[in-house]
Amino acid sequence: MASALTAALRKGELTCLLGPNGIGKSTLLRTLSAFQPKLGGSVGINGREISDYNDKELSRLIGVVLTEKPDVQQMTVRELVELGRSPYTGFWGTLDDDDRQVVSHSLRLVGIERLAPRLVHTLSDGERQKVMIAKALAQQTPVIYLDEPTAFLDFPSKVEMMQLLARLAREEQKTIFLSTHDVELALQLADQLWLMQPGGLSVGTPFELAQRGVLSAFIERPGISFNKDTLTIRVQR
Repeated sequence: MASALTAALRKGELTCLLGPNGIGKSTLLRTLSAFQPKLGGSVGINGREISDYNDKELSRLIGVVLTEKPDVQQMTVRELVELGRSPYTGFWGTLDDDDRQVVSHSLRLVGIERLAPRLVHTLSDGERQKVMIAKALAQQTPVIYLDEPTAFLDFPSKVEMMQLLARLAREEQKTIFLSTHDVELALQLADQLWLMQPGGLSVGTPFELAQRGVLSAFIERPGISFNKDTLTIRVQR
């Protein structure tokens, strides 16, 4: 029998989902996004069951950034970000001045205005991921889910990406929820952690989970130690 999961996401916070490979992090994200039906229980947004929303309503509530790289050719960064306005533009996808202002604002929030005329396939992995975040921002949803947003990035880009998401959650009052294997960055930048393990789901701030011993049990292995007071990981030589 599957373990019960009980947790809540809050506006203005960055929440990171941690757990070993194969534990079901991507499955949980797909379920919360309504990409696949839940097996049981309840998933609610703003006090309403997620299955009660229609597709158009959901597209104005939840933005999703997946791990997969967008397979697009001959499309500029601005054109891709403009697709985030599709829940508002109707069948023909025609943007008005307000839509264009939202797109420009989204590009500015992520700091990629200079990339607007570039073709998407010419971008680096880090630049491309920022474009997808800008697209989600252009969608103007209160909730944004991201599946391994730092997966293909070098370390400085990982740090920059996590700092960006933490800032967007705080300054734009978004509910941002992401899965990641970058445990040390999550410990430093997340407001809340969801830690999935075979025994169930542990929820709390990094400090709370550290003091409860949950993070030590997850992180520590022979040659790997965790300091619950400083939230630091040490690897022995």
